[in-house]
Amino acid sequence: MSRFPQSGRFAGSSLRYHLGALIAVTAWGAAFISTKILLQNGLDAVEIYIYRFFIAYIITLIVCPKPFWSNSVKHELLFVLCGMCGGSIYFVAENLACSYTMVSNVSLIVTLTPLITTLISTMLYRNERLGRGVIAGSVVALLGVACVIFNSSLVVKIKPIGDLLALLAAITFAIYTLVLRNLNPFYSTWFISRKTFFYGVVTALPFLAFEPSLCPLSVLTRPQVLINLGFLSLVASMLAFVLWAQTVKRLGPIKSGNYLYFSPIVTLVLSSIMLGEHISWVGYVGCSLILGGVIMSEKLSGSPHTPNHQA
Repeated sequence: MSRFPQSGRFAGSSLRYHLGALIAVTAWGAAFISTKILLQNGLDAVEIYIYRFFIAYIITLIVCPKPFWSNSVKHELLFVLCGMCGGSIYFVAENLACSYTMVSNVSLIVTLTPLITTLISTMLYRNERLGRGVIAGSVVALLGVACVIFNSSLVVKIKPIGDLLALLAAITFAIYTLVLRNLNPFYSTWFISRKTFFYGVVTALPFLAFEPSLCPLSVLTRPQVLINLGFLSLVASMLAFVLWAQTVKRLGPIKSGNYLYFSPIVTLVLSSIMLGEHISWVGYVGCSLILGGVIMSEKLSGSPHTPNHQA
């Protein structure tokens, strides 16, 4: 028997898990705005990532201090994989991709994560079938993502290095979501998140060697920096990752992954409000398609409240 508490098993319907998924992807959509503000204040992308995950780790360590190690060496290695795929490799690849290609390209490719998750899951687990509802809903939602990302422009500039890095980010987060299904039965979501943050920071430290200089610590005292860094650490990292682990545990990786399509909507709306960016009719059409696609996938996939089978 596991010596870890089994969190995430709440009474009642699975509605709260759907709400948790929405909160998580909303936080991740808003994180783009906060990250952009921090970059404008002189912080480097790798620095931002390490700061946010380190703070999140400290908080989760306070909430879940024991035990320190997992049940086996195999599980510990899986947590290292979580730290890399859900943390260091994902965020570094995504940020670097933005330096080589258009942000619209990166956003569209990264949003392929749900489709990649579904494809890998059906390949690994024979008892899972790719239902027509999931396929149809995913295609409709992806079309919506294209509209949201391109918004007022349908011109795509292909730059292979950046696009390949963005694809790497999408694949790594899909792997992270699938690895969660193998760890969720044995550990609490707080413990899983704590280990992810820890190994996410450790595996990101080597990237600092490639940075020419670090931002002065005095920059961290600016109110704007403190507020946005606090949001990234406490909401977009700690809260969102805990909620996401709970969601994957209850709804499974495929249904959970569909909610990632909402992230571009959040980014689109917040960029309009906070950054003054224009939303065209294409953007509104895209938002409608995303909402319709996710609802279609949920309604037509069948047995929405059945827990996912464990490997």
